Amino acid sequence: MKISVEVNGDQERQLTEIAKRLNVRPEDLAAAAVQDLLAQAEGDFEDAAGRVLKKNRELYRRLS
Repeated sequence: MKISVEVNGDQERQLTEIAKRLNVRPEDLAAAAVQDLLAQAEGDFEDAAGRVLKKNRELYRRLS
């Protein structure tokens, strides 16, 4: 899938500077940032679901 993202001038400058420091293309850095965000969101959801299940474990046992 291809997605276009519009950034303002300051964001473009920051992205370009960081990409140069890391010796990668700005497009690759942006793609890595999206991948990191998605992985973090998945982990956050799993953590929250785990807390809910643990908190309600006894209730679920009683209902089964």
